[in-house]
Amino acid sequence: MRNVLKFTSVLATAGLALSVAACSSSGSSSGSSTDQALTVIASPTPHAQILEYIQKNLAAKAGLKLDVKVVTDYVTPNTAVQDGSADANYFQHVPYLDDFNKKHGTDIVSVEAVHLEPLGLYSKKVKAVTELADGATVGLPNDATNEGRALKLLADNNVITLKPGAGTSATPADVASNPKHLKWKELDAAQLPRSVADLDAAVINGNYALDSGLHPATDAILLEKAAGNPYANILAVKKGKENDPRVQKLAQLLHSDEVKKYIDDTFKGSVIAAY
Repeated sequence: MRNVLKFTSVLATAGLALSVAACSSSGSSSGSSTDQALTVIASPTPHAQILEYIQKNLAAKAGLKLDVKVVTDYVTPNTAVQDGSADANYFQHVPYLDDFNKKHGTDIVSVEAVHLEPLGLYSKKVKAVTELADGATVGLPNDATNEGRALKLLADNNVITLKPGAGTSATPADVASNPKHLKWKELDAAQLPRSVADLDAAVINGNYALDSGLHPATDAILLEKAAGNPYANILAVKKGKENDPRVQKLAQLLHSDEVKKYIDDTFKGSVIAAY
């Protein structure tokens, strides 16, 4: 699956580059940036849904032309922003962004926190975490920050304990105690919803849960709390573009009462506005 996602990333990034190049060659060189569409690359659910709501209902009135590009992996959005194929992205939280910048030498920054997608533990075999059998296999997202976040969810609910000082990049090696002798299956985050039936349980990112028909507020047997949560999803751009008038317009719309109501009405607690 990872190879498929990497291939998808290459195609998506190439397509974005060609699209942006075509727009640049056909536009007037004297036009200001505010006259050009803001290209934002996003995960399908809920990010692209929220952007498409803005595109259809709010953007024109605000004087913003919005072009939404949808991809399903966690790499293309940042590489596209870094190489200029997209102006902004909306799919990640700050711990993931910080880790990505460090590993890839990119300089992408957060503009605004928009919403939280609570990470949850899901199972097709049990209805409560206490029902997990000794030696049960639990799926974890294999990217550094989300794996640490998944383990923290289990630790916060007394399923395991973590070693002192284990932070957002915790791995199974940082598990201090594991009373149920759980076994770990580390998979690409996008693969976990399709694999949960083959596991005893899996910790799944909110956007992938929603995209696969799961409803975090009702289907998760454990769910992150919103209060004090550092994992709010953000609008991000390459450093230096934070004050682009188009970016600022989008940030304002993402924080509008209309968008908050859309999030509340559409996702019913499975996505929570972070403002």
